[in-house]
Amino acid sequence: MTTYKEVIGTSITNIAGDSPTTVDGDVWYNSSATNFKFNLTTTFTGWASGGLYPSDISALGTAGTQTAALTFGGSPSGSNASTFEYNGTAWTGGGNLTTARGYLAGAGTQTAGLGFGGSPVETKGTATEEYNGSSWTNGGNLTTERFTLAGAGTQTAGLAFGGRGPSVPTNATEEYNGTAWTNGGNLTTARKYLAGAGTQTAGLAFGGIANPPNTNQQAATEEYNGSSWTNGGNMANARSQLAGAGLQTAALVFGGKLTDGSNTSATEQYNGTSWTAGSNMILARKSLSGMGTSTAALAVGGTGVPGSERGTEEFSQGVSPFAAWSSGGNLTTATQALGGAGTQTAGLAFGGRTPAADVVNVTQEYDGSSWTNGGNLNVARKYLSGTGTQTTALAVSGAAPGTSNKTEEYDGSSWTNGGNIGTNRKFLAAAGTQTAGLIFGGQLPPDALSNSTEEYNGTSWTDGGNIGTAKKYLGGCGTQTAGLVFGGQTPSLTNVTQEYDGSSWTNGGNLNTAREKLNGFGLQTAAVACGGETPSVTNLTELYNGTAWTNSANMSTSRINFGADGPQEAGLAFGGIPGSEATNRTEEFSTFGPSLATIETT
Repeated sequence: MTTYKEVIGTSITNIAGDSPTTVDGDVWYNSSATNFKFNLTTTFTGWASGGLYPSDISALGTAGTQTAALTFGGSPSGSNASTFEYNGTAWTGGGNLTTARGYLAGAGTQTAGLGFGGSPVETKGTATEEYNGSSWTNGGNLTTERFTLAGAGTQTAGLAFGGRGPSVPTNATEEYNGTAWTNGGNLTTARKYLAGAGTQTAGLAFGGIANPPNTNQQAATEEYNGSSWTNGGNMANARSQLAGAGLQTAALVFGGKLTDGSNTSATEQYNGTSWTAGSNMILARKSLSGMGTSTAALAVGGTGVPGSERGTEEFSQGVSPFAAWSSGGNLTTATQALGGAGTQTAGLAFGGRTPAADVVNVTQEYDGSSWTNGGNLNVARKYLSGTGTQTTALAVSGAAPGTSNKTEEYDGSSWTNGGNIGTNRKFLAAAGTQTAGLIFGGQLPPDALSNSTEEYNGTSWTDGGNIGTAKKYLGGCGTQTAGLVFGGQTPSLTNVTQEYDGSSWTNGGNLNTAREKLNGFGLQTAAVACGGETPSVTNLTELYNGTAWTNSANMSTSRINFGADGPQEAGLAFGGIPGSEATNRTEEFSTFGPSLATIETT
């Protein structure tokens, strides 16, 4: 058994209290509290996935903070009156707007919100409403009708600026006192599709489009002092349909549409004088909305890659989250129903189905940043399973297009045939290694469910103990003698978890959310379950400690029928279906926090 002294080279200091140093990683024994203590000063700055938005949406009005957010209206512009509230984890419904609309602006808080302007401009461009935490009531109308405008401030001290009138962008600024709007100083540059931050007496306007032409994206920033606007520092990226958060001297801008028409994930931070580059968002998108502060912002909705319409992202600076998903390099081809193996820095994807082909034999290898092609499978197939490493992998069963019993072994460059499984099936799960593999569950031809377990010794498969309930679309991970199965269809959705000891399965702690078509990675005592269908496609992630599941940071892209691999602290998810089409998106999962060896206190 390894001791702390053997690993580090010194014994642990015995202190009656806290350590006088603040060195990251210091460990000591607090004799007063009779426990071990450590310093963890490592911080995280960047975007992490939040709770999935209830519907596909863009062009929302927003108010509030990262943990107490408010959204309302949205596109399609003339039909949406919905309001939703965010508690830092999940969205719940609030009272509907009196006037349904999109491309409106917002200000205030979750319990004292303000919504104003909107599309269509001729009928909704002056409408103002006030929210009390449960319902909306009409306030005083804007003087200038407009949509695609920006807002800042509070319910009783609001600021509206820019936007498009019936035909062209406007530079009009208006101030709200809780009852009525009055004209303020005009923007220097008339623009639409801009973003804003700050307060009524210290506002900030940035980005947008100034006509002509419609591609005239702006990098210009303007600062408001309560009566007039003056120029501030330009953004590095000229863009429109962007989002912002924060104050005039500490602001954040993210997402939007660039001059070349592409969507961006770029984030910039403003210090009251100039913008500097920040951590990119997970999803590049336009027509998104934002709220919060420069160190704790929230982005929601928008259009771009599949899944962005419901995507919520949380920006944090100077915190230590337990876990987070981040973007990885895209697969070379959008693929679903594929198999996976390996680790976050040495991953393997194989087989599946693409928009161009019902089954493929393509293999791709991941190096931690990008995917490149490897040797093709001998049998093209979809809905297969995989396990092992990038250089010693197993591809098992699947549909080709009929149900297959084939096993193939990968050596890092090519696949060779291994022993056939005893029971033909697809929609199964796998665990273990190339020479000690485990498969379980699935669908037998033509449509019966299986509870069969088989074990592989590197040459042939033999029967193991059956899982308690026959099911398909299940998740699994672990080893041949310590396997884990979770979720699936029985045929109803299930949250049941079972643990394998090399001969039989016993019940473990249930998933918090029953689902099918999910995936996972890790070990029996340290696992991750992610994605799936509930029955809607989800981005939920849960962590298992050998006893119980706890909710963790959500994936940025909801998906089913995807590949996954790695240990709990450094996993990988790739491909799958977020909606109607396959995706090529890859996400990397990381957990933060120390893992201590057995400690010697003498």
